[in-house]
Amino acid sequence: MPRTFSSLATHVLLCIIAIGLLPAGAAAQRTTADPTPPETTGWMEDSPFRPLQLPAASRIRTGTGSPGPDYWQQKVDYRMQARVDTAGPLLTGSGTITYHNRSPETLAFLWLKLDANLCDPEGIAAQLNQPPLQFGDAVFDFSCVGGAGMTVSRVESGGRALATTDAGTLMRIELPAPLAPGDQIRIETAWTWPLPDYGYGRMGRDGTLYQVAQWYPRLAVFDDLNGWNVDPFLGAGEFYQEYGDFQVDITAPAGYVLTATGTLDNERSVLSAEQLDRLARADASEEAVAVITRDEALAARERPVAGTKTWKFSAQNVRDFAFAMAPDFRWDASDWNGIRIQTFYRPEAVSWEEANRMSWVSIKNFSERLAMYPWPHATTVEGPNEGMEYPMLTFVPGYEDREALYWVLTHEFGHEWFPMLVGSNERLHPWMDEGFNTFIDIDSVEEYFAGEEYGTWISKQPLEEWAVHAEAGREQPMALPPTQQHDLYWAAYFKPALMLHLLRTEVLGPAVFDRALAEYTQAWSFRHPGPADFFRTMEDAAGTRLDWFWRGWIETASRLDQAIETVWPGDADNAPWIHLRSRGEMIMPVELQLEFGDGRRETVRLPVEMWNLGPDFVYRLPAGSRLASARLDPREVNPDDDRSNDAWRR
Repeated sequence: MPRTFSSLATHVLLCIIAIGLLPAGAAAQRTTADPTPPETTGWMEDSPFRPLQLPAASRIRTGTGSPGPDYWQQKVDYRMQARVDTAGPLLTGSGTITYHNRSPETLAFLWLKLDANLCDPEGIAAQLNQPPLQFGDAVFDFSCVGGAGMTVSRVESGGRALATTDAGTLMRIELPAPLAPGDQIRIETAWTWPLPDYGYGRMGRDGTLYQVAQWYPRLAVFDDLNGWNVDPFLGAGEFYQEYGDFQVDITAPAGYVLTATGTLDNERSVLSAEQLDRLARADASEEAVAVITRDEALAARERPVAGTKTWKFSAQNVRDFAFAMAPDFRWDASDWNGIRIQTFYRPEAVSWEEANRMSWVSIKNFSERLAMYPWPHATTVEGPNEGMEYPMLTFVPGYEDREALYWVLTHEFGHEWFPMLVGSNERLHPWMDEGFNTFIDIDSVEEYFAGEEYGTWISKQPLEEWAVHAEAGREQPMALPPTQQHDLYWAAYFKPALMLHLLRTEVLGPAVFDRALAEYTQAWSFRHPGPADFFRTMEDAAGTRLDWFWRGWIETASRLDQAIETVWPGDADNAPWIHLRSRGEMIMPVELQLEFGDGRRETVRLPVEMWNLGPDFVYRLPAGSRLASARLDPREVNPDDDRSNDAWRR
């Protein structure tokens, strides 16, 4: 005889109780008071908790995210001479590149990067004629004004010319013999470059002020992840460089003052006795000392000096070299922990009188949180660029607004850690560079503007940017390279900053996150991490798997929509329960604010494992509780698509 309807219903309810959907006390209630059965179709196959497809761990890159015992990377040393003719303006350069093959592979050719060829009027950038990108309130133009491409007139080794092939912003060099593992080769080069007035947002000049970068042929990176990294330079996405040692001599008009990556080795030849005395005082002072005063800068502007002067710089274990020069620099300097903090700016940039203190706080903040600043000086130069970074040297505009000046100044100094110290590949993964840096900048701003409105608001900016930029159906995964991003400002800067902020505050907790990020920074200093290395380092240090987090935030453009579906507020016989649903593809932990009939309030935090069995979860309260209201995400910290389903009231 078949079961009656009543016995079948009882059997189904007992099964639902067994899988944890309903509290046992709710089984006797009307079905309108029961949670909606979960829609779990496909959840196990497409579970957000499924492992990411990462490169296999090895003795090169371990499963803990650290460099392994067989980790290797190439080394490139440069010995160069450059002359800047301001009448052109034209840069003429020559030098020797020493390439050390530390890889296990034999190389038949090398690739040179000629990023300056972005200025070539016949080049790919000119052909594409891409519009400028909007970066918040600023416009970032990747075009060139004036100038032209770089002309390489000599590529030799041992006095023998090497065959080369031009490929836009790249040049292939055929080696005279295969370069075996452990061997090295010296390549002599010579080149000229008409300096542009505006160089794709990375360098340029304003009158007699020059900010010069990407000015020499640079070796491309050959690594274990991609082999030769030969992504063309199109403006978006900056630079991926090998580490090495530099010796650079720069000859410029005698009346100019220069600053650059590296230590000034002949300061007694190019600086006055008074300037040297002031520098010595600055090296013992936490307060800024004027090495060149405003009056002296103005006087130098009006006093032409005949002839030229050569400045000699050296730098160890850096990935690039840039310099700046002007005849009328003001120069302030101070010391933090043995590091010379320097600011160079023109007499009209009055707001920059505070810039040295801003620099001092920035370097101290990042050093104490991440890893100690490793180089002898940290220098920033006021000029026409919107902001750009190089080892030991940054370019920052002369904003009059203190808040805008500090944000860009600390942002560019934050790049000394990402990517100057932790050498990730921004041509492929800008979120590991710009995003990490934007995230750490927020704490720096909070320290400098403590007690002021800007310092209180800054941590809210990434979520406010989400409301403007994260358009459903148009938002792209952060994992895409920068040249394919429609909204690089969001995908490379503020979305990863929001991601890291929530990972710190809502998933791991500040203590665990801070330790993990510092361990990642220190493990990968002067090395080339990829995304999997970051993922594994954070998981290993935190002691938890985060595949679901990386998938939702980086690999996809998933949306978050946490909802209160139904509520049973409880009565004399049955305990309350709340049916929660993750309606979007992204999952996050849940915070619930509860209010009871007796006026009592309680905040409940549920870990992300609540979604292990599907997008539905029932939270049960103790028997005897009379629920009056419930609210999801009461602090409104998550980028929730629909807040209309976040609250319930009796």
